[in-house]
Amino acid sequence: MIRISELKLPLNHPEPALREAILARLGIANNDLVDFTVFKRSYDARKKSAIVLIYAIDVEVRNEAAVLARLGKDQYVGPSPDTSYQFVTTSKPAPGTPRPVVVGMGPCGMFVALILAQMGLNPLVLERGKVVRERTVDTFGFWRKRKLNTESNVQFGEGGAGTFSDGKLYSQIKDPKHLGRKVLTEFVKAGAPEEILYVSKPHIGTFRLVKMVEQIRADIIALGGEIRFETRVDDVFVTEENGMRQVQGVRLSNGEEIATRHLVMAIGHSARDTFELLYERGVYIEAKPFSIGFRVEHPQSLIDVCRFGPNAGNKLLGAADYKIVHHASNGRSVYSFCMCPGGTVVAASSEEGRVVTNGMSQYSRNERNANSAIVVGITPQDYPGHPLAGIAFQRELESRAFVLGGSNYDAPGQLMGDFVNGVASTEFGSVVPSFRPAVHLTDLAPSLPEYAITAMREAFVAFDKQIKGYYKHDAVLTGVETRTSSPIRIKRNDNDLQSLNTRGLFPAGEGAGYAGGIMSAAVDGIRVAEAVALSMTA
Repeated sequence: MIRISELKLPLNHPEPALREAILARLGIANNDLVDFTVFKRSYDARKKSAIVLIYAIDVEVRNEAAVLARLGKDQYVGPSPDTSYQFVTTSKPAPGTPRPVVVGMGPCGMFVALILAQMGLNPLVLERGKVVRERTVDTFGFWRKRKLNTESNVQFGEGGAGTFSDGKLYSQIKDPKHLGRKVLTEFVKAGAPEEILYVSKPHIGTFRLVKMVEQIRADIIALGGEIRFETRVDDVFVTEENGMRQVQGVRLSNGEEIATRHLVMAIGHSARDTFELLYERGVYIEAKPFSIGFRVEHPQSLIDVCRFGPNAGNKLLGAADYKIVHHASNGRSVYSFCMCPGGTVVAASSEEGRVVTNGMSQYSRNERNANSAIVVGITPQDYPGHPLAGIAFQRELESRAFVLGGSNYDAPGQLMGDFVNGVASTEFGSVVPSFRPAVHLTDLAPSLPEYAITAMREAFVAFDKQIKGYYKHDAVLTGVETRTSSPIRIKRNDNDLQSLNTRGLFPAGEGAGYAGGIMSAAVDGIRVAEAVALSMTA
């Protein structure tokens, strides 16, 4: 196959134009083109009145070698890379080797388990939350009735935090082995639309994710894996072995003890009690940067017009997203994070007496508002003193938000113009907030440190130069956003992906500080599964 990249056509081009463009690019006759498939489709919307589609096409032609030789100097034409997945080993562990244990059934843990199961290594998955449909009932119950289940919510349960998100399936990670393609392929097998294989910013949405998660669970079990829900890990056993710390097993919330020498911790960014447990057991952990801020809601129609101009509403473009950043005069960076076109702001609390926001949308992205986190980057210098100090910092901000919202899990909110001018809001304007249970209008300034408030006030005005109309007086800010990423990193070796000081412990995914979002977490899960397999069969 030949890969053609950077093949550009107008947004509303007729279907035959793509074939004609391929023929012209390769300089071949129509009967020499055997077949072609779209590998990737993106768009360039810098000129709103003339948006361009950009294709990467895999092409089958007659006399391929001759065509490649003739176009050898064309940087956008070459052999198609092999993106198929290859297992790292076909060996089996020695008889009597305890099976690997995976803690967490979010995107990372799910792909650790799936790859291990596909390799015949019979993983045991331990998930503290419930199966995805029961978890969904609990989560919607919290949003409607303010009844929080601390073990079954947006953060905990089958599918992880990504289940209640936009279902974004793209990432900026380096992926030389095309592991992301393996992730997308498995998602399609589990019921995702095939378009995720080629659109530039694929997404699925919550309801489709639920069905996919259930199918992947069934695949893991059919391949010899075991998954236990409502099963929290309450202790990790570590002993000295030949002068080194070695994992020996875990104790579960029901008191059962399970032996293993290969323990994957894919626990997500909100498993604070598990972070504390690992630290108490001597596992090396360090504080890492993360970000704090608010969710902001605008009319989706405003964002569509700002980004696409007269092409707003085009089905190929869908609901517009955005990515913005401002470097404030106080030295802080303010940027958009986890932007959800046509979505809703959701209550993401996992601890009593604390309010946290996140964003979510369905596959259709057809809700009235666009929402995004607007956050300020912070570092361990802002919460010094202890590797777990970031957790205490998050909790303090979430507790402040709980009180500001009325101490009943309503979220504190403020109109953007009032926030910038330092005036408490008392009445909503044209933008109706989507957060449930409800948004309580107030002054958000006490919810975050002064440096964050100052930087964000400056940024909202500056963002209007990037997206005309962004600084909208009655756009709604909802607080607080604190779970942008894990506040800690469970450091691991680069070569075998095991903990720096504890053999057999494989920190993985977002909670360990090695991913951010569904795709990067799933890719990290594959990498960790490969490392576990190589360790077990060495």
